[in-house]
Amino acid sequence: MERAPGAILPGAGQRVLCAVSGGLDSMCLLHMLDEWCRRRDGQVIAAHFNHQLRGAEADRDEAFVREMCAKWSIPLTAGRGDVRAFAQREGLSLEEAARTLRYAFLRRVAEAEGCERIYTAHHADDNAETVLLNLVRGTGLRGLAGMDWRRGPLFRPLLAAAREELAEYAAQWDVPHVEDGTNADSGAASRNFLRLRVMPLLKELNPRAAEHISQTAGQLRTVDRTLEEEARRRTARAEVRKGRVSLPVEDLEDAPEAVRPRMLLHLFDLLGVGRKDVGAVHLNAIADLPRAAARGREVRLSLPRGVTARCCRRRLVLETRPQLLTEVQLIPRQPLDWGEYTLTLLDRPEGEGLALGRRERPGDCPAVTVCPCPPGERLTLPGARGGRSVKRLCLDRGIPPEERDGLPAVRVGGQLAAVWRLGVDMAFLPEGAPVRFIKITKHREADGS
Repeated sequence: MERAPGAILPGAGQRVLCAVSGGLDSMCLLHMLDEWCRRRDGQVIAAHFNHQLRGAEADRDEAFVREMCAKWSIPLTAGRGDVRAFAQREGLSLEEAARTLRYAFLRRVAEAEGCERIYTAHHADDNAETVLLNLVRGTGLRGLAGMDWRRGPLFRPLLAAAREELAEYAAQWDVPHVEDGTNADSGAASRNFLRLRVMPLLKELNPRAAEHISQTAGQLRTVDRTLEEEARRRTARAEVRKGRVSLPVEDLEDAPEAVRPRMLLHLFDLLGVGRKDVGAVHLNAIADLPRAAARGREVRLSLPRGVTARCCRRRLVLETRPQLLTEVQLIPRQPLDWGEYTLTLLDRPEGEGLALGRRERPGDCPAVTVCPCPPGERLTLPGARGGRSVKRLCLDRGIPPEERDGLPAVRVGGQLAAVWRLGVDMAFLPEGAPVRFIKITKHREADGS
């Protein structure tokens, strides 16, 4: 069995917080921590959060925890929150909302009580369930690594203990607990389904299935930490400024393939926006930027958290600063924020945009770019007797110069093919089904809607 690192348990004289639901796992943890701390002149404080989701049963749990803490002479802080209302207001699942409110409560209590550590009773079976949930939902290495012994102020000293071992401990030391009625309902939550339906089948194959899954997760955590350390080392040459971080492209190209995504995520950390909402599709697109930029045109990517990625003079740049309206190559299926608009190059119509035909020979692949509206260049629009300047066409349609200068114009192979709000040049009209479509949406904050 994997053993908890020594530093996970409280030190001499420490004052720590223990999250207590009243269930078997948390009551065992509270009993263990209380015995441990008393022998070392420390103190454990209990914290119970009533999620108000199970009516009288939830109130019963709170009353039980109060009774046991009074019996064991353990200080208790109890809190409650309307999880259902919070979930509806924030657009979260009940499970996500409950977790958010519970951990916010624990952090507030820890700060108020002067506790630097918060202990939770997650164990090996919980960890195995987490790994399996992440696996079926789709995850990377970090998801397969499961829970760690420590995450910030949170500590999980029971992570190597099986549920059966905790039951044996409770019987040996006469530790009472209450049962959550929803734990017996396999349809109440995804984790319940795993615990009640899937894990018993896996344990038929091997009674130590949960332990082995948790052990493997521990090994993967070591790999995960190693990759993170290597990524930090390889981004040491990153140049960090307010709203901007850049890295030599060769630093990324020279890194092992498994390390490159971590390097990119570390750049998001250095930029100060964090990694939330940054997925594999974004990381792959960023990694492809140097190859696209090698064709001689600027390439940008619009990313979550208001970040723009681009390549400039063999440096990869991530920034949150507003971007100049320059000519930028469009990458298929990658939205680009450009001025007041978002443009996406697609292979079929979707929403509003510009439909372009293909005029090049098979095998050719001319660059499709967006650029500032060129007043002096000409477009020949359907139904017109000849070409007219973009400036004249805008005047005819009542588009003032300040608005005209922000309109996206599209070039194909360097030739002006279309201007948004004006139309597509005759030479680039689609014949039959269009083979290029530039979806164009205006930012809501820009048009005031």
